[in-house]
Amino acid sequence: MANIMTIIPEQAKGVRKLFFRWVRGQYGGVVPGVFQVLAVDLRVARPAGSLYNHLHLGKSSSLSRLQREMLATVVNGNVGGAP
Repeated sequence: MANIMTIIPEQAKGVRKLFFRWVRGQYGGVVPGVFQVLAVDLRVARPAGSLYNHLHLGKSSSLSRLQREMLATVVNGNVGGAP
């Protein structure tokens, strides 16, 4: 089983700590798991974060926000990810 490197927000230092503070401000005080992965290489965090926002939070999705969150919960549970 492969492990995906992540940065735990509470253990972040320096620019990553600032990054997580910004993410919490954007997402109602929580840090979505995708941003914990993106924090490993901040050069890709912004463009990948924009893609995440477009796909996951975009208003043009045929799924409601609640349906997308429920789907993410099931997927994370099946792959052993964080809730």
